[in-house]
This record gives sequence, structure tokens and C-alpha cells, in this order.
Amino acid sequence: MKVLGIMGSPRLGGNSDILLDQALAGARDAGADVEKIVLYQRQISGCLNCESCNDTGTCAIQDDMAEIQQKILEADAIIHSGPLYYWAMTSQMKAYLERWCVFCDAEWKVHKTYANRIGGKRIGLIAVCGDLNVSAAEPIVRSFKNTCLDMGLTWLGAVQVSAAAKGEVAQNKAAIKEAYQLGKTSAARN
Repeated sequence: MKVLGIMGSPRLGGNSDILLDQALAGARDAGADVEKIVLYQRQISGCLNCESCNDTGTCAIQDDMAEIQQKILEADAIIHSGPLYYWAMTSQMKAYLERWCVFCDAEWKVHKTYANRIGGKRIGLIAVCGDLNVSAAEPIVRSFKNTCLDMGLTWLGAVQVSAAAKGEVAQNKAAIKEAYQLGKTSAARN
């Protein structure tokens, strides 16, 4: 079992990072091999809508996303974590998620190249927002949930937390526990 953690915040040691580490600890404790990727440390361009991947299953953009796409294919589960910035996901996370189109054909169905490697993957999300009403992060949740539904992936759910100051979430025992449990669930064998 392999669980991949994708950190979409540009702030190391921040709330999204702390919760992702907790989720990966839960997966590790459940027996999974874990790996964490920090998107802002990578070179990832947004989709150009050139449509070259529709036929080939390969993106025309030469950047770090090709390596990340391979890690996605090798993982059994992917846990994403990121903050709400201006009512949406960070630019790093948006560019990353746009590039998932490589896994789809021109009709937005899973590309034949990946049909037996992407199906059944488990996807979880940690969404952190400074707003006291955690539903402010619903646009992020909807983006990931719809990606799962469209591609036939297993949606594990979202941990939605309110935290603003860097590291403040470390004092939120309920949020720490919920993130840890998401990680354990992601690594559970069916």
C-alpha cells in the first residue's frame, strides 16, 4: 500500500502542512509506505489546453508534473492538503489539478493508457481556511470530489478546518485526530 501526500500550500510548517503530516502518520501507522510532495518546491505549469494528451496520454509540457503523474499512478491513495486563498485553492494546487487532464481523453473519460492504473485510487482532502465557517472551503472540496466522480475514483472525504495563524492548528486536537484518521482510512486494505 502506498499513500502519496500532496501539499498545496506555499507555507512550510503551516496548518495544511501540519495536518498533512498527521494524515501521513496515520497511513504509515496503518502499514502504508508514504511520500510527500510539496508543490511550491516543484515547477508545474497550468494546462495549456493544447489537447495533445487527448490522443497520446502524454502531456506536452516539460516540467515536474510528469514525475508527479507517475507517482500518482504508483500510489494506492492520494491525500491532498491546502489552504483556501481568495475563495479558491492555491495557484500551485490549481496548476497541479489542471494537469490531471492527462489522465483523460477528449471526451473526459479515463484515457485508455491509464484505465487499469488510475481506477479505484482513493482520494482524500484536507482544506484549511481562516474563515470560522469551514464551508468557505467548499469550492476546493467540490473540485476534488468532482474529479473523483468523473474519473471513477474513490472519494474518502474531506477534513475541513478553520485555522489562520501559522501552526495554530497544532492546538486543535479534533482536527489533528481527524487528519490522522483520514490517513489511516486511506491505507486500509479492502
